[in-house]
Amino acid sequence: MTVQPFIVDRPQYPAPLKVVGESITVLASGAATNSYEIFLQEGEEGSGPEPHDHPWDESFFVIRGAVNFNVESEVPRLAEPGTLVHVPAGRTHWFRWRPGGGAMLSITSREAASRMFADIDAASAGGRPPRETMNEICGRYGCT
Repeated sequence: MTVQPFIVDRPQYPAPLKVVGESITVLASGAATNSYEIFLQEGEEGSGPEPHDHPWDESFFVIRGAVNFNVESEVPRLAEPGTLVHVPAGRTHWFRWRPGGGAMLSITSREAASRMFADIDAASAGGRPPRETMNEICGRYGCT
């Protein structure tokens, strides 16, 4: 597959996906890049995923607000604007947005998260899907 160059301006952003209280905008899918994915994640205070791991690397760059990150059961660390957090594949991690919420850019090492987020959004019906549904969807993509 030949990857084509592309530019995505704000008016061209796809509708954000609703995932665990966050709005996740897929800026570049693995289908478009033939490898990595890029997302804009925006969350309200207290939103974020449960502890989980998956078979892809993931990096987060905080743009606005503050977020507590926990990787491999370490004490949660506060990440403020300008902070980069890298999580290698297979490492358990979670995060929670602090008061005021915020935004971060996230990058994954391969295609999977964009499809998983779309499936979670479709199952959300305006809220967080039941744990059993989340486990089933995430399991399809190797996420536990």
